[in-house]
Parts: sequence; C-alpha cells; structure tokens
Amino acid sequence: MQPKLTIQERLKDLRVERGLTLEQLSAETGISKSALGKYEADDFKDISPFSMVELAKFYGVSTDYLLGLTEQKNHPNTEPDALHLGDDAIEVLRTGKFNHRLLSELICHKDFLRFMLDAEIYVDRIADMRVNDMNAVLEAVRQMALIKNGGEENDLYLRTLEVAQIREDEYFGSLIAADLKGILRDIREQHRPDTMTADETSLVATVQGQLQDAMNFEGSSEEKQVRSFLATFGIDYDKLTKEQFVSLIEILKLSKYLKSPINQRGKARPQLQHGKGKKNADKNEEDISGTVDMSSSFYSECVIWDCHIKALPQTV
Repeated sequence: MQPKLTIQERLKDLRVERGLTLEQLSAETGISKSALGKYEADDFKDISPFSMVELAKFYGVSTDYLLGLTEQKNHPNTEPDALHLGDDAIEVLRTGKFNHRLLSELICHKDFLRFMLDAEIYVDRIADMRVNDMNAVLEAVRQMALIKNGGEENDLYLRTLEVAQIREDEYFGSLIAADLKGILRDIREQHRPDTMTADETSLVATVQGQLQDAMNFEGSSEEKQVRSFLATFGIDYDKLTKEQFVSLIEILKLSKYLKSPINQRGKARPQLQHGKGKKNADKNEEDISGTVDMSSSFYSECVIWDCHIKALPQTV
C-alpha cells in the first residue's frame, strides 16, 4: 500500500466519485479522452500544466492536491484546533514514520466509530458496574445451588453458572480486536489490486506446481527430467526453440558440476570445445571420470544433461 495516492490514483478517484466516464469528462473539460486515459495509467509520467489546472478547477480541488503535495482535498486551510488533537498527537502525525494513508482510511471506515465507542467503554470502565452486578447474581445463585448439592461442584448446572460469568478484560479485548480486524480486512481487500500488494501465490507453491506438472508429463524419462530441471527456474520447456535449447546446453556444459560420474573409459571421445575450452581439452578429458561432489544440489538437478543430451534435440 503506497503511503500516498499517486497523481494517477487521485485523478481516477475524483472521476469515479462523480460517476463520470472518460468520454463524459472529456466533454466537460475539453481535454481529449485519450489524454485523460493516459493521465490515469499507472505508467504515465507527465501531465500538461493546462490539463492540471483545468482538472483542478473542474473537481474543485487544488493543484497541490492533484500533485500530491497535500492530502487535504476539501479542507486545505483547516486549523489544527479544529482537529481536536493535542500537541503530542500532532507531533506524532507530523513526524511519525508510518503509513498516514492507512491511518486515514482506517479513520474513514464505516465501522471506525463503533470501534472507538467499544474502546471508550473499555477504557472508561463504563460497563464494569453492569458486568459486576450480573456476575454477582450468577455467583450468588451458584453458591445456593452448591449448598443444596452438598458441596459437589462437578455438576452441569453449577458449571454453567460459573462459565456464564463474564471476564470483562477478555470480553472487551476480543470485541475490540474483532472491530479492528474487520476494518483492516475491508481495507486489505480494497487494496488487493495494488501494485505494492504482495502476490497471494508464493514462489515455492508455483515451482512445486510446475515440478508436479513436469513429473506428470507423458513422455520419455529424459524429457521428463529436463522439464523438471527447467521448472525449478520457472522456464517453460515447451516454449524453448531448438536454438535456445542448444545454447542452454552449451552454457551448462561450462559448469564444473556437470562432469558425469559414470566411468567413460572405452566410450566415444566427447566433442572438442572451441575458444578457451580447447586449451583445456586434454585436462577435461582426464577429469571426465573424476570424482564429482554428489552432494551438490546443482549437480543432482543437472546431471541429466550429461547423461541424455544426445536424445533431447529430437524431442524439442
């Protein structure tokens, strides 16, 4: 959630508040529909001074508000005394490092007044006397029933009279928490489309789904392994061109972890490398049957490239 509304959000909110379409706003202001649409787009960077002044006049707000220099749309000259806030509160609001926009939306929520009333009842102990009177009556009845029951407390009726007594701190704590949670849930839902809102689907869940799809693929075991490997990087195997596939293999061959653990003695000589790799060709041939760190997570994912590379181009 952005701490402040952007220029684009302010312009769109003002138009939506008046129930206007872009066509209607264009007719009222003389500004083209295409320009108005661009002004409200998330990626728009500039707006002409003429349009800014015209829109401010039409909406009855200051240009400072449209530019984000002030948050006061309808009360630009309100004195601090009119806000009924003390010096400490004003200082917190003025210098506080928190999201002032969130605070404003919380205060403007339809249930904020109820939240404040419940908080006041709890803080000023307004309901204490009523709660204590009710608890006293219930406890008196319980004591009378306890005497009749011969002092045996393990009774359904006696236990009911006991749990029916209200514990004020727990009750109002739950009530106030429910008020605040309901307000924040509504605000949270309103900001679901925001660019700063975190994605609901985690990266881990996405990768897990892609891996599962790859393993469920009906094809050769080699292709299934390749799909699983690419899925860990969020790469769609089916969208790879043959050129991209070959390039990817060449790059992966440069990794020291891609040397096969299988003894290559007596098998065909691997394809010679070019460039700097040619200088190390003899060394690479000696190393090809060397020891590989099998604990390497990268190797455990990539060894399939060295084992099955010859079969893969025909499947792309």
